[in-house]
Parts: sequence; structure tokens; C-alpha cells
Amino acid sequence: MPRAASAPPLAALVLLVVACASVPPPSPPVLVPPIDEPFAIEGRLSARRGSDAIAVGFVWTHASPRDTFVVQTPLGQTVAELASDTSVPQAELRTADGRRDVARDWDALAERAFGFPLPIGGLVWWAQGAPRAGVPHTLEIDRAGRPWVLRQSGCEIVYAYADDATRRPSRLGLACHDLDVRIVIDRWRAS
Repeated sequence: MPRAASAPPLAALVLLVVACASVPPPSPPVLVPPIDEPFAIEGRLSARRGSDAIAVGFVWTHASPRDTFVVQTPLGQTVAELASDTSVPQAELRTADGRRDVARDWDALAERAFGFPLPIGGLVWWAQGAPRAGVPHTLEIDRAGRPWVLRQSGCEIVYAYADDATRRPSRLGLACHDLDVRIVIDRWRAS
């Protein structure tokens, strides 16, 4: 008889353990930095489309509504400077030899400058691990709640981080249609 009396509490305990085990753990919150915060990035970018390829260093300064993207040789010499101001729908390219070109946006200007399209217009969001505002996307996060894979505008952006505590990415891999872009961020700083 004592065994029968202890069966219901044991069964209740088993049911409680099973019920708790079937509830998935809460997802960590997605850690996305505020997009309008000014920043400066120093890094390296390589892009390949078929047999065409470039590899450059860069210094990018973002202070909304203005962005400046200085393109450098691997030895640090400035080759070109791209500038954009979202309050004026125009982007400008100035080269080291004095040439100047203007286009409606960064993407059009980059295509003329480099010979193939670079999705520079989306990078202000993507470099920070955020989707471009107002454009459909899917986002996978890592265990720490940071963006891991972002799919948007025909591009897949894969993120890597320097360590588990860092909230800003240190590497990005972009696959956009037939374009493959790799970005290594050597240094983030407030601008």
C-alpha cells in the first residue's frame, strides 16, 4: 500500500520534468547597434565577380547623413574617395589623379568606379549587423544574440566576431548574385 501512495507524486514529478523539457529555452535578444550612431571603420575589402577582382584597404566614416569611403592601396596610398549625403540624392567620387564623377547613389558610382556593382548602399546597415531599413529580410542569430546570417536584397551576409563579448562584427562575407565580397574590419571607433 505505501507504494501505491507514492506513485502519484512520482508520476507528477515525471510529468513536470517532461513538460519543462519540452519548452524551448528563450531566444537571446538580437543585439543590433543603433544605426544612426556615428562610426569610423578601418579595414580591407576584396571583391570578385567572375575573373574580375579588386582588393583594397578602406577608411569609412559614417556621420548621418554623410558618409565618406576612402579607398586605399594595400600599402595605404589613397586611390579614391567616395562621399555621399543622404539629404542630397547624390554620391561623388574623387580620384587621386583629380578625376571627379557624380552619380545618383553609391551603388551606381561604385559600379562605374570599380567596373562591377558593389552594394555599398546597403553596407551602412550590413556592416553593423543590421538589415537595411524598410527592405524585407531574414535574420539568423548566434548563441550570443548577434546577427549571424542576414539575407536581404538578393545578398547573403555572413558575420564573424572577434570574441564572444563583441557586438560589432569583425568580418563579413557577402554573396550578392554573382558577386563575392569579403570585408575584414581591423578597427571600429566612434567618429
